[in-house]
Order: sequence, then structure tokens, then C-alpha cells
Amino acid sequence: MAAPVQTRQNLLPSLLARIADARSVTDSLFPLVQPEAIYDRPIPERHRLIFYLGHLEAFDWNLIGRGALGFDPVNPRLDQLFSFGIDPTDGNLPSDAPSDWPAVEAVQNYAARVREKLDACLHDSALLDPSRPLLADGTLLHVAIEHRLMHAETLAYLLHQLPLHKKVPTVSTLDVATPAPAPYMVKIPLGTATLGQKRNGGSFGWDNEFEEHSVRVPEFAIDAYPVTNGQFLKFVRAGGYKTRSLWAEKDWAWKESQGIYHPWFWVHLGDEWEYRAMFAQIPLPLAWPVFVSHAEASAYARWKGKLLPTEAQWHRAAYGTRTDQERSYPWGEEYPQPRHGNFDFQQWDPSSVGAHPDGASELGVQDLIGNGWEWTSTPFEPFPGFEPFPFYPGYSANFFDGLHFVMKGGSPRTASCMLRRPFRNWFQPHYPYIYATFRCVEA
Repeated sequence: MAAPVQTRQNLLPSLLARIADARSVTDSLFPLVQPEAIYDRPIPERHRLIFYLGHLEAFDWNLIGRGALGFDPVNPRLDQLFSFGIDPTDGNLPSDAPSDWPAVEAVQNYAARVREKLDACLHDSALLDPSRPLLADGTLLHVAIEHRLMHAETLAYLLHQLPLHKKVPTVSTLDVATPAPAPYMVKIPLGTATLGQKRNGGSFGWDNEFEEHSVRVPEFAIDAYPVTNGQFLKFVRAGGYKTRSLWAEKDWAWKESQGIYHPWFWVHLGDEWEYRAMFAQIPLPLAWPVFVSHAEASAYARWKGKLLPTEAQWHRAAYGTRTDQERSYPWGEEYPQPRHGNFDFQQWDPSSVGAHPDGASELGVQDLIGNGWEWTSTPFEPFPGFEPFPFYPGYSANFFDGLHFVMKGGSPRTASCMLRRPFRNWFQPHYPYIYATFRCVEA
């Protein structure tokens, strides 16, 4: 049993460094909130911001300190209160009041105590015990790291919805001068898309990333770039939000009940349109990818006489070649670098489409990684051979409900580690707050 211990010893320093880096990312977000806004709920379907101040540490402690190592609770009530987020799909929104939550100082003290106790655990020799395989191979630490980085993106969505006066003013670079290239479609030849990854391949993955399997994808054409605000503006001006035939029944009912007649990030001012960037309201940047819900993306695709790509089609366009060889990233095997796209917290807002030509796939499709997750038409379902995480059985399985769709790619606020080929994101079709764009395909 010596080999696992040696592997763990080699792995531990890099994982501890990654935990520190991930903490620095999330720690930098809460100071952007004006003190009086910490109990706000910027997105009706989500918890108040105060929840996330305690959740990140509570999750790590419940997963590792209590779950894997069997230590006593730090604070039983707060361990439970901050344990899980929410994702209501039945229209029932949370109804808690600010007074239902602890004081900010109490939450900060709890988070500090948890982090201190967890750090003591992470430097303890018990972590090297080969009888604890999920710790010995780093799985639980990978989970803690990526969970935190996912919430760094979730918090960006939430902070984006706060009124500007409730955020601490911050200088943010905005790429508004670069024009969008002319749109066109790329023909993708018949070929194979490899979805998922091998369970025993030696790389971390969430449970929904397994098992690896191949899908034969017929020839199709796909937009070279994601749909821009400028392109989507034509749909809006053509009455797309008022044309019943473009919308699925549930999508139309949602749109009408919520009074949605334009993308959530847009602001209508008389005859003009503006855009809610993270720290400013600016004239609508026509060259940026449009951020919309799955319902809105689907309606636009119907208006164009096209479709959203399937998960397999998106993979084929992104990672495929003119042979059946596939790449780890659209551009090749090199780990993601800033020249490849807008991701890994480089910017708060999008870049113009086409601004990162070094990120193109071999087949000539651009902007596949970063700048906005891309909707697919594929419902979020398990791959053949799916096995839920024993320590987190509901992570994926709770969402195999036909009410969520697969997203691929990444946004400006997606960490590099989650840009790997098998990673799958998913959201409800009626959720307009996320950094999600799309492109269309046709057979």
C-alpha cells in the first residue's frame, strides 16, 4: 500500500496551493458588495448573498472535516444552514427574510473557524492514510477546489444583478471598440465525437463526466462565432419576442408570465439600448456575444430556420479534426492561455467575438472556450455507465429531470481547470441571468 501514499505526498502540495488560489478568488468577491447589500437576494431563485459568505467553508468542512475524516461539527446549526444551495424548478421561490440569517460578524467568525480547523486537517498525516482513497487520490480536494471556483462564477452572476450603487466601484476593462467579424457558417465533416472521460484514466472529473463513449456525428454546418448582441437585436426588432410560433409552449408561458421582451442584460431606453456590464451601464456592445436563456436562444434559432447544436455536434466542432483524431482543446494540447480566449477571471465582461483567433478549432470554429457558456439542445442526462459520487450522490443525479440543458465552453468567470473537454455545465431553460450565449447549426 506504499504507492498511494507516495502519490498523495506528491499531490498534496499542488492541491494545497490550488486551494489557496481558489480561496483568494472567492475572498476577493465579497468586498465588492456594499455592506448594506449583503442580505440582498439579487436573483429571486437563489439564496441571499449572506448564504455564500458561509457556504464555501461549510461545504468544505462537511465534505472533508466531517464527511471524510469524521470530526465533530464546528457549529451544528450553521454547518446545516450553509450546507446546500437551491435550484427551484417548480416556480416556488424562497421566502426567507434577512432576519432569518445570522449577523455578518457571526458568519465571518464561523467561516474563519472552519477554515482554521480544515487547514489543520489538510496538514495532518491522517490525510495520507491509504484507507481513505478519496483523500489519498485527491478526489475530495479536487471537489472542494472546483466547487469553490464554480461559486466564484455563481457569485459573479449574483453581483452582476446588484444595482450599481450597491457595489463598490471598480475599474473594469471593457472591449467595446473591436468590431464583430461578418457571420458565416463552417461545414463540419462526418466524424466522431468522444464524450466524457475514462473512469480510470487518472484525471479528476465530476460524476456526470463518466463514462467515455463515442458518437458518430453526421456532416453539419455551424456558426463560426457565437450570436452577437447585434445579430440578436435584429430578432428583437423583427418582433421575435411577440411571435408565438417561434416559442415552445412552456417557453412562451414563461416569457409572458415574466414579461420578458429582450435579453436580461439589455436595458431599453426609448429608441436606444444599453447594456448592464458588471460595473457600468454602457451603450449596447453589438460585437459582444448575446447572453440569453435557453428559451430565447431556441426561439432565435427557429427564427433563423436553424437549430441549437447537440452536445455531440458542439464537441465535434470544437475538438474534432479532419481525421478521427481529437484534440484536448480546440487549439490543440496546450493548457489554456490568455491568448486562447476570455476565461479564468481575466475580465468581468465579454470580449468582442473573434478577438481570440488563437483559440480556433482545427475545423475553423472560433470562440468555443470562454466569453460565454454555449447552450446545446441536449437535455442533461447521465452517460452510459454513470455512477453517482458516493459522498455527493445528488450532485448530478438530482438534475437528470428533463428540466436542464447541457452547456459547453466557459465564460469570462470560468476557471481554467473547468475548461477541460469532458466538463459539462447545465442550467434550466428559463434562467436568464447567467453568462450563456449560443450558436446555430443546420444539417
